[in-house]
Amino acid sequence: MGTFLDRLEQIVSSEQILLKEPMKKHTTFKVGGPADIFVELENAEQLRDILAAAEEFDMPVYIIGNGSNLLVGDLGYRGLIIQIYKGMNQIKVNGNQMKVQAGALLSTIARKALEHNLGGFEFASGIPGTLGGAVAMNAGAYGGEMKQVIRQATVLTRSGELKVLTVDELELGYRKSAVIDKDYIVLEAILEFVPDEREVIQGKMNEYAQARKNKQPLEYPSAGSTFKRPVGYFAGKLIDDTGLRGFSYGGAQVSEKHCGFVINKDHATAKDIVTLMKEVNQKVTEKFGVSLEPEVKMIGDFE
Repeated sequence: MGTFLDRLEQIVSSEQILLKEPMKKHTTFKVGGPADIFVELENAEQLRDILAAAEEFDMPVYIIGNGSNLLVGDLGYRGLIIQIYKGMNQIKVNGNQMKVQAGALLSTIARKALEHNLGGFEFASGIPGTLGGAVAMNAGAYGGEMKQVIRQATVLTRSGELKVLTVDELELGYRKSAVIDKDYIVLEAILEFVPDEREVIQGKMNEYAQARKNKQPLEYPSAGSTFKRPVGYFAGKLIDDTGLRGFSYGGAQVSEKHCGFVINKDHATAKDIVTLMKEVNQKVTEKFGVSLEPEVKMIGDFE
């Protein structure tokens, strides 16, 4: 019968398979122990075949993009990490629409929109994630969100079935979607934009880039906003009002620039970050009676 690795080598090239791959190389937090097996995907057919093999061999699987909203435990991930990124990042422009594969970076999509005088995606130009994750999380910033530009998305179920979902069927809300609820995997999406003058589009992108530079700790590794926005509140303000600006544990710190960000200030471990997040939540809950829910996804073994 052979092993799962034997089967995997029949599906993808040996160059696509990395063993004991440090996940700190694949997350914007720059922390995380090794994944047992790490595969850089090249197409949807490989994904379908890998999922079938993983099911047969009872192999745990987790899908990532650019790792921009992910924290992996210091002891790593016991199973297979599949990355949908550079091997699946094609962008095809057709009039006001783009057909975009899940591995394309939002910043690249925004630049492509600029090249073709297409407005409406400026909000995403500085978000460091891929399309797949952005669809799943309904990523947004500066009053914009993916829901406004998505027309449909092609997803793969864990059983290998392809589905084409309209924007309504995606059920996009604040950091949630049918993709998450039903454990779908985004393969590609059709985005629709509005024609605009290049100078106007560039101006908005410059404005948002400057705002990020002024208000966010871009000089340190992080996963962006660490906590979801509680109903009726802002996580960063709650943390600040609790007196936690600059609060630290080990190498992790609540950013002094933006309290909504936990940063890897000085060679933090995943345990440092998780411990800090728990203490922040505990102190905010004690002071305001509001519990902070992590926006960052956490996987793997932490201790």
